[in-house]
Amino acid sequence: MAAAARVLHEQGVERTTLADIAREADVPVGNVYYYFKTKDELVRAALGEHTAHLDELTARLDRLPDPRDRLKALVEAWVEQREVAARYGCPTGTLAAELGKRTDGSLDAEAGAVIRRLLDWAARQFREMRLSGTNHGEGADEPYDPDDLAVTLVSGYQGMSLLANALRDPGVMTREGARLAGWLDSLR
Repeated sequence: MAAAARVLHEQGVERTTLADIAREADVPVGNVYYYFKTKDELVRAALGEHTAHLDELTARLDRLPDPRDRLKALVEAWVEQREVAARYGCPTGTLAAELGKRTDGSLDAEAGAVIRRLLDWAARQFREMRLSGTNHGEGADEPYDPDDLAVTLVSGYQGMSLLANALRDPGVMTREGARLAGWLDSLR
């Protein structure tokens, strides 16, 4: 499953074959066919791998006592992956975008569920922060909404991943990660 996630991230769904996965996993192609009859089954396995990685990361972050520190550590983890993001983009985000272009419409919802899991975790952190005051900018009279803040955070990550990839510049991740960390510090 790890090999499937890696190859699908690097090559994309349409360009990846079951033989590519077998080669990466260093197993006979028959073994891959035994466990995964279709490419869609491999994509589901890759999404399962993304979910497991996210759960492992958030469990590790949950050990930190302060929710703001958890969110900042999440941003640091994203920035640590800047070379991969510059080369291939965000693993789940690029997969979700690619699957969203397919006409069958089943796997894109599953990819969206992985992103939803991240949004829900981030919103829990913002709830724990018990922010007071209001949003700045448009809708300035609106109180902070943890779900909206989570969308802003994850959107920032997806944007910096996309730009780092499009520009092949890992520095985008570093600069925008610092900006996201500063934004988190500014929320009171």
